[in-house]
Amino acid sequence: MKKKKKIFLTIVVVAIIFGGLYATTYIPKKLISINPSEVSKLEIFDGNQGKALTVSDGEHIKHIITNLNGITFSKGKSSLGYLGYRFRMTIYDEDGDEQKVLIINSNDKVRYKGFFYTDPTKRIDIDYIDSLF
Repeated sequence: MKKKKKIFLTIVVVAIIFGGLYATTYIPKKLISINPSEVSKLEIFDGNQGKALTVSDGEHIKHIITNLNGITFSKGKSSLGYLGYRFRMTIYDEDGDEQKVLIINSNDKVRYKGFFYTDPTKRIDIDYIDSLF
């Protein structure tokens, strides 16, 4: 009986620890915290028009990255099974290495690593991104 109790308590403790760790993923956070000067280019695909664009102009990069840096996103529901998007953006560092890939669904919602993230108080400047096309 004592052995079963010990196993049960171990399972409960492990479940609490993993549950607590998982819960921390729902704390609002910045998905993008990159210095704009460390970005060499952005590759953007417009899901509405089916067009691709490479942005390497420093002013455009600065505007887009500064805008994204200023948004604190909250993790929402799973995005598995959802198709379609407004923009798919890949961010590259100075060495040309891929740093982030995120899907911008609207001015307040992105998909990142299998989840939707939102910020109801700040907006992604999708009009600016759209104007680059």
